[in-house]
Amino acid sequence: MRYLTFALGKGRLAEKTMQLFEKIGITCEEMKDKDSRKLIFVNEELKLRFFLAKGPDVPTYVEYGAADIGIVGKDTILEENRKLYEVLDLGYGACRMCVCGPESAREYLNHNQLIRVATKYPHIAKDYFYNKKHQTVELIKLNGSIELAPIVGLSEVIVDIVETGSTLRENGLQVLEEVCPLSARMVVNQVSMKMENERITKLIQALKTAIQQEG
Repeated sequence: MRYLTFALGKGRLAEKTMQLFEKIGITCEEMKDKDSRKLIFVNEELKLRFFLAKGPDVPTYVEYGAADIGIVGKDTILEENRKLYEVLDLGYGACRMCVCGPESAREYLNHNQLIRVATKYPHIAKDYFYNKKHQTVELIKLNGSIELAPIVGLSEVIVDIVETGSTLRENGLQVLEEVCPLSARMVVNQVSMKMENERITKLIQALKTAIQQEG
């Protein structure tokens, strides 16, 4: 039997995922060692391998078959736009992608004016403004504190992930429009889905049941 390989988004996502996996009997003791320098963790008994990757890299590992299964945020799936199957909403890490700005920017959105939009997610922002709102915008890609952009006049609005909205409020910004809801998702390589259909389907079913019981 070959190994099923999982790519997990580093940090809180990976921790939550392993907690969920434990509920269905999938453990990986090696991963609990915080000082470990290992890159790949193995459960020999169940023939499973796990590795941690930066969020945006997870869909890439899955598309190219370096991982059979990936766990990553919906924002990353949309932004990376890779060829893979999204099979399950895991429910945690829930937040939303929003258009935010000062209240005064609302009229630009309502009247489809040409505005500048700062974001870490140019793909998602472009799709939203061009395909859903049919509004032409100038996109500015930033990597750091996006909230700064409208405050210093770099852009009228931003497209960013909003969890509680407290950072926005502290900076005099607010949610003006919601783009889409986000949460952790499970994605599967297209070839793996055919070759390992039985094992993967069983896994999805077990996880679904565990998630329902939590809910």
